[in-house]
Amino acid sequence: MFRSRAMRKVEEAGYDPERLPPGQYLTEKWPVLHAGTVPDTDLATWDFKVSGSVETPVTLSWAELIALPSTEITIDIHCVTRWSRFDTSFKGVHWSELAKLVCPKPAARYVGAHAEQEFTANVPLKALEDEDALLAYEADGEPLTREHGWPLRLVIPKRYFWKSAKWLRGIELRDHDEPGFWERLGYHNEADYWKEQRYEF
Repeated sequence: MFRSRAMRKVEEAGYDPERLPPGQYLTEKWPVLHAGTVPDTDLATWDFKVSGSVETPVTLSWAELIALPSTEITIDIHCVTRWSRFDTSFKGVHWSELAKLVCPKPAARYVGAHAEQEFTANVPLKALEDEDALLAYEADGEPLTREHGWPLRLVIPKRYFWKSAKWLRGIELRDHDEPGFWERLGYHNEADYWKEQRYEF
């Protein structure tokens, strides 16, 4: 069976080469990529909102958010710029804990993630409900670094990592889809890395 150079390197590192999506290469590093600057955050005034197509919108302080039951996951992450990082662990709050508080309406089918500096990302609600999706505040056993989204970032495991918005401040449930920041600039709306859905053009 044909093995690309990138897949051979994965195999040499002791991993199953089939874990590597097409067009990707494996790295042990976690490159830092984002639009804009790293925001300053004061946890004393920071809050997180869940709004939109829900019965009971909520606003949580940092203390209230991290008091919710936590979940830990280990996943592979894949960037549209073609790097992949295997076995990245995250800890945070699964959407199901927030859903108990807000009671999504039957019409809710899509998610708008709202982050600092007016950054947005969009995914179907099913992607947020995935057992490995998370609102993460730790990575690899440590608090997220500022460059990787501290204090909170979205983790959507089955999409290119731009869907996993850094510096997350809110989740809005919708009955319709709206393109996020990168999607409005031509990135693919679905972002399935197995299908190489990088760009719409």
